[in-house]
Amino acid sequence: MGLLDKMLHMGEGRQLKKLRVVSAQVNSIEPDFEAMSDDELRGQTAAFRERLENGESLDELMPEAFATVREASKRVLGKRHFDVQIEGAAALHWCNIAEMKTGEGKTLVAVLASYLNALSGKGVHVVTVNDYLAQLHGDWMAQVYAFLGLSTGVIVHGLSQGQRQAAYQADITYGTNNEFGFDYLRD
Repeated sequence: MGLLDKMLHMGEGRQLKKLRVVSAQVNSIEPDFEAMSDDELRGQTAAFRERLENGESLDELMPEAFATVREASKRVLGKRHFDVQIEGAAALHWCNIAEMKTGEGKTLVAVLASYLNALSGKGVHVVTVNDYLAQLHGDWMAQVYAFLGLSTGVIVHGLSQGQRQAAYQADITYGTNNEFGFDYLRD
């Protein structure tokens, strides 16, 4: 490993430990969320938003929010987030890059981080590489978001101005960098 590689990887171990703490926290409270009824699980969104208004941070809510999404995903999609996906979502929330290979569950990772950040009410954009994936992932993950009381929009080529505005008003909006970028320029 060259000097540049060593410099680029400095602090990586500390970061991984920090991410593993989050997955351990989520795992430790998972049974509490499994025991909740659907209505109790749905009620978490309003409870989290109230806690945010009362001064808690997204970082403080993260383990419980991730446990909520993990359980909702199990119930709605039959998909349980693995620890590495929890860790990837924490990395995204903390503005880091999380590299994952095809098939490792990037779509499920994005749901965790998107839900957490959508709690603030500011809206979240999930950028995909093409219209097909934006529509596919937006529709698929909308089931989890809707279960938890959040709305989802999808921005793809060919939408009317009204459809675009409605999609941007959603809590979480899926689209491509081209569509988001050109909408920004048009606005």
